[in-house]
Amino acid sequence: MVSYWLDFVLLALASFRLTRLLVYDKITAFLRKPFHKEITEIAPDGTVKEYIEIKGTGIRKWIGELLSCHWCTGVWSAAILYGGWVLFPQIGSPVVMILAIAGLASFLETVLSRIMDE
Repeated sequence: MVSYWLDFVLLALASFRLTRLLVYDKITAFLRKPFHKEITEIAPDGTVKEYIEIKGTGIRKWIGELLSCHWCTGVWSAAILYGGWVLFPQIGSPVVMILAIAGLASFLETVLSRIMDE
């Protein structure tokens, strides 16, 4: 029974990290670039606001919408990771483990940085 919970936690952390990697991280901006147009606006008070517009139509727009929504990308990330975990365990297990470790590390870093800022 413990194994199932451990597997679930590992897959959840890995899905979290893969989703963040695809939707937000700078290192994967090249993947989003064909589907997103980044727009920067400067408000009258000097604050800078950045947002994206989805490019194209059809499948291009669909992928752009997917890559702009962490909820949507999270579902696909979880499905792909779980599929790899079950169907190709020699490849899927190490990938899940690496992403889970990175996911936990990023979570801990966020928590600690907020504690240190208080």
